[in-house]
Amino acid sequence: MSKSFPHGSTIVIAAFGGWNDAAQSATDALEHLIDTWDGEEILDLNSDEFYDYTFNRPEVSFTLEGKREIEWPGTTVFKAKKTNLADTQVYLVLGVEPSLRWKSFCEQILNSIPASEDIVIVTLGSMLADVPHTRPIPVNGTTLDPRLQELTGYEASRYEGPTGILGILQSEAEIRGARGASLWVMVPHYVAAPPCPKATLALIRGVEDLLDTNIPVDDVVEDARAWQLGVEELASDDEEIAEYVRNLEENQDTADLPEATGEAIAREFERYLRRRES
Repeated sequence: MSKSFPHGSTIVIAAFGGWNDAAQSATDALEHLIDTWDGEEILDLNSDEFYDYTFNRPEVSFTLEGKREIEWPGTTVFKAKKTNLADTQVYLVLGVEPSLRWKSFCEQILNSIPASEDIVIVTLGSMLADVPHTRPIPVNGTTLDPRLQELTGYEASRYEGPTGILGILQSEAEIRGARGASLWVMVPHYVAAPPCPKATLALIRGVEDLLDTNIPVDDVVEDARAWQLGVEELASDDEEIAEYVRNLEENQDTADLPEATGEAIAREFERYLRRRES
């Protein structure tokens, strides 16, 4: 079970669109945190320096007044102004995975965070997986830091292979003495089109548990319910998909059975207590 971070800690939470962001669930979770915690922009990275526009293309849209505008890919660092985490500074990093100069990119982000004796960087990611949309969506937390393992109950990741900007940012932060943790949510691969509010909600719950705090999520809860009803309606029209979902349900129910009577129930009870106190 999660315990509170030490007073005076600095928490940096980061999510990037692209390779690390199936169904935009990670960036949607980060955007929710920015809105909820009244994020104040402190750094806007120069997109020309880090993005190949033939790969991450600008997008054209129209304002409510009918004016045409172009949105360029980029990354912004925010400082949270309205959290209920006493004596804890929270910074939020939201952007698109860069195409170029990853080390320089990470250096600029980390240089924007004020020095602190205890900095924890939390990266948020989402991936496609064989999970059913009808069950609680799994979130996996990992850390290599022994103190964070004790604090959170997370285990060390044993992944080897290609990595994205999340892995590089965390590595560069750890070189500077920060501690790092990762939260990854599993998105049902057969409904991979964004958004996936149920996965976004699961990731926000993971941040709640990690920081031992309460994050308002009423609007996300309603979106997740509507999303699930919509997917169930689509699945009911296709017997092959319906059968596939039933198989996924059986597999997950079997795998989750031991946990359901222990840690998962305790975790839900902790959330209930936090919401009563808020």
